[in-house]
Amino acid sequence: MINLTGIKNIIFDFGGVVIDIDFQAAANSFKKLGISDFSKMYSQISQVQLFDRFEKGILSPQEFRTELKTFLPSKITDNQIDDAWNSMILNIPAKRVDLLLNLKNQYRTFLLSNTNKIHYDFYLHHFKNTYGFDNFSHIFEKAYFSFEMGMKKPDKDIFNYVLSNSQLIPNECLFIDDSESNILTANTLGFSTYLLPPGKDICSLFQL
Repeated sequence: MINLTGIKNIIFDFGGVVIDIDFQAAANSFKKLGISDFSKMYSQISQVQLFDRFEKGILSPQEFRTELKTFLPSKITDNQIDDAWNSMILNIPAKRVDLLLNLKNQYRTFLLSNTNKIHYDFYLHHFKNTYGFDNFSHIFEKAYFSFEMGMKKPDKDIFNYVLSNSQLIPNECLFIDDSESNILTANTLGFSTYLLPPGKDICSLFQL
C-alpha cells in the first residue's frame, strides 16, 4: 500500500501505469517493415529527436510518418506505419478503470502523459469501444497530454504548468510514474512520488 497522508491530488502517468505498453511489440512490428534497430531509436529510456518532436506536437502525424519513411522501404504505407506504431499499446484493464473511478470520488485525480496524436486517437477509440467513455474526463478531473501542450516529461515546465493550471500545491500531490527520470523531476519540485516497478499493478497500491 502507498502512504496517502496529506495527499489531496494524485497524478498518474499513462503508458505502463494506467494502460499496458509493450515496447518490444513495436520493435518487432517495425523490424518486419524494415527497421531492424527500432528499439535503439525509441524506448522507454531514450528516443531520437523525431519521437520527441512528435510527442511535443511539433510534428503532425503526417510529418511524423513522412520522416519515419526515410528509414523504411518505399512501398510502406501510412496504415502500415500506424499499425506498427500502435502495436505497443495493449489495454486498460477494467480493474484499473474501477480503481480510478473510486479514487476520483476521494481525491483530485489527473493524467499526465507523454504521448502523440496517433497513439492518442488509437487508445481513445479503444477506450470508448471498451468502456463507453468518449474521453478521459470520466476517470480523471483533467488529462494532460504532451502533444497538446508543446512540452513533455521530464522537463520541469510541464509539471509547473499542471500545478498552475489546476491550482495544485506540490506537497499535496502524489505523482505515480514508471520512469525514473520523470520521478526525479517531480521530487525536485516537492511532489510525493512513487516509481512503479515493472510488473506491478497500481491496483495493489491502494486500499479502498
